[in-house]
Order: sequence, then structure tokens, then C-alpha cells
Amino acid sequence: MLLVRVVSLAALALGIALPVAAQGIPKVQSPEEVGFLSTRLKRLSDRLNEGVQKGEIPGAVVLIARNGKIVMFDAFGFRDRETKAPMKTDTIFRIASMTKPIVSVAAMILVEEGKLSLADPVSKYIPAFAETKVATQRKNPDGTVEQALEPQIRPMTIQDLMRHTSGLTYGAPGVNPVKQSYLEMKVMDPDQTNEQMAAKLAKLALLYQPGTHWEYSMSTDVLGRVIEVASGMPLDKFIEERITKPLRMGDTDFNVSADKKDRGARPQKEGPKNEVPPIPDVTLKTTWKSGGGGMVSTAADYARFLQMFANGGQLDGVRLISRKTIDLMTADQLSPGIAMGADMWQLEEMEPSARMGQGFGIGFAVRNEQGRNPLPGSPYDYHWGGAWGTYFWHDPRERMYVVFLMQSPAEQQTYRRLMRDLVYQALVN
Repeated sequence: MLLVRVVSLAALALGIALPVAAQGIPKVQSPEEVGFLSTRLKRLSDRLNEGVQKGEIPGAVVLIARNGKIVMFDAFGFRDRETKAPMKTDTIFRIASMTKPIVSVAAMILVEEGKLSLADPVSKYIPAFAETKVATQRKNPDGTVEQALEPQIRPMTIQDLMRHTSGLTYGAPGVNPVKQSYLEMKVMDPDQTNEQMAAKLAKLALLYQPGTHWEYSMSTDVLGRVIEVASGMPLDKFIEERITKPLRMGDTDFNVSADKKDRGARPQKEGPKNEVPPIPDVTLKTTWKSGGGGMVSTAADYARFLQMFANGGQLDGVRLISRKTIDLMTADQLSPGIAMGADMWQLEEMEPSARMGQGFGIGFAVRNEQGRNPLPGSPYDYHWGGAWGTYFWHDPRERMYVVFLMQSPAEQQTYRRLMRDLVYQALVN
């Protein structure tokens, strides 16, 4: 026991990430110890192996924890199918929008320090947003429709950024001129700073009046710039000093060092054009630190982040945020009857709508009631996923969280559904 302790302390001193069980989250002797059936968990393992064998996905890592103990922590398939490199549990993934909860916690740390308030207008930190106009459509007497601009009825707030009611959107080609303008302005240019990104967005029209619609958007990217202004630190440094370093999340950052390159997961050819998705290598360092989707992580690291939530804001004697802040983050922040953006139906079971029995908290979707949603879960569970194929959820009622990591955009929806179905069917007590 003394030797293990000495090795652990030495590893921490050197900044070496330890296996999850050595990071303070113990592993069960058997799944039955915490209410799972081993024979039923095998259905999940078998289906993931089948997906690898059929070529649906290159590989994946699954971590399931209940009652503060690891139930399952396994790797499947290939880290890189092309080179036949096997997937390992310490593989590093681009987590895309699973960055948003981490950045949201960073903002709530500043709220707890009195440097930020959810009620503040965004223009308090980024003055240019005070003049941002809202796009509206005007019908002419001849029946034609043209876009006009109108002032914000009320200012965009920090809460709007956190819950995606800011009026911002994501860029997309097509007939919508606001979404098209994001592409023309290159608002996701990897060579820009967060300050430059926010300045571009402030010049463009909002898609909706703040507070009137839920529209998945670059809101958390703008929140990242607000964090920089409020803290006086670059976003990546603030997250490192206040979240990942205290929680010992040694493989979580906006990129990792070159010596970890061989631990990075790679996608395979997929989709209707049978092409390799443009997922950046985990070592790629860019000027822009995307608060909405720029980070990398491992299943073990993200488990520590979720265990902090499960513990009411602290882990291993380190308190990041208070229990009441967790309560606020995991409560539905959306107004009753809020409209969904025109394209948000495409999120299907992830859409935070009454139709799907859920809303949106601070950084993730929140289930409000049993039923309506086609996926199993519990009221008050919260979840989100990343566009490259990553997904997590935390079910406080069942005292359980799950981390699922892969790099397969084409199969993300299929495997999100499989994870929910096959994890809950194995939970019997």
C-alpha cells in the first residue's frame, strides 16, 4: 500500500495521468455489487464488438460508474483502424461539444467569485454586442421577402449564452442568410483569437431576439471570451489552473503534447462519400481556443469531471463549485413554451423541447419528466454529446454516469441510442 502511495504521488508531481482506479474512483469487484448484471452488460460489449467487426466504427471506449465506483471501463476495436493500432482505455479523443460543460463550469467558478453574473448583459464584457442587430424578414407588397435588421428588444445575457437563447447560431450553407454569413465571415477560423472571433460575431445579425428561441449555437464560444475578460486570463490557462489541474485531468486540454500523439484516436472512412472525417489530430495546436468544441480528453479524465458533479461540486478534497451551483446548472433554464429554432428538430432525441420531455441547463440538456423521449433515463438526468461521436450522461436518481468516446460522426446517433438502451437494460437493482 505504501509503495502504491509513493508511486501515485511521484506520478502526480510529474503530471502523469494515472489509471482511473488510481485517480480516486475505485472499481467494483463485480457489476452485481452495484446493481448491474454481468450477463446483460455483455450485450453491450458484444454489440460494440459487432460494430467494429462490421466496419461501422473503428473503435470506442466505454466507462460506466455507479455509486462512485467503476462498473465497466473497456476499450473496443481500433484506435487507428488503418494501422491496426488497438484501442486502449487511455486513448485521447477530440470531444467536440463535450467541451461545453467544462467551459460552463469555468464560467460558474467566476460567478461564485463575484466576477460574473448570469443576469449580466454580454455587452458588459464585450461592448460590441450592445449594437448587434437582429435579422427579421419583411414581406413586400409584391409578395417578395427581404431581410431587415432591428434592435435587440432586450440585451443578450450571460444566461442566454449558457442556455443557447442568445440569438446566435452556427454557420451553414443554404438559404438562411444569417447562417451563410457565419461562413463568409470565417467565424471558426483556427488562426484567430477568441477576441477576434467575438468581434466578428458581434458584427453579424442575430438569428432571433435574445431569449425567444433555443438555437444551438456558438454561444459557448462567446462565453469563452467572456471568461477571458472576466478572469484576465486566456481561456485555456484558466481551465487548466481552475479545473483540469485541480481535478487531475492530465489528458484534457485544447491539445496534447507531441509525445502523446500515439494515444490519439483516428477516424475511418465513412458516410455517403466514404471519406475520412476532418477530425483534427489531438496534438494540433490552434490559436483559437473554441469554448464550444475545441478540447480533447480521455474517458478516465471525463469520469473525474462527472464524479465531481456527482459529489456536489468536489472531488478528493478539492472543491470546484458549490452544491447549489450544481443544482442551478442541472435545472432546466428554458422558459415555458420557448420556441425551438427552425432546424433544431434535427437533434431528434437530444432536442431540449417539451416534445422530447427535456429542457436545457447550463452546458447540457436536462430531462424533465419520464416518457416522451424515446431513450431510457430518469427525470433530472443530464447529458450532451460531441459531433465527432462522443457522448455522456449523468443520472443522479440512479447514482450513475456513463462516458462513451469514439471518433465516428456518421454513427454518433446510432451509438448514442445503443448506449442508453444497453446500459439501462443491464441495470436491474
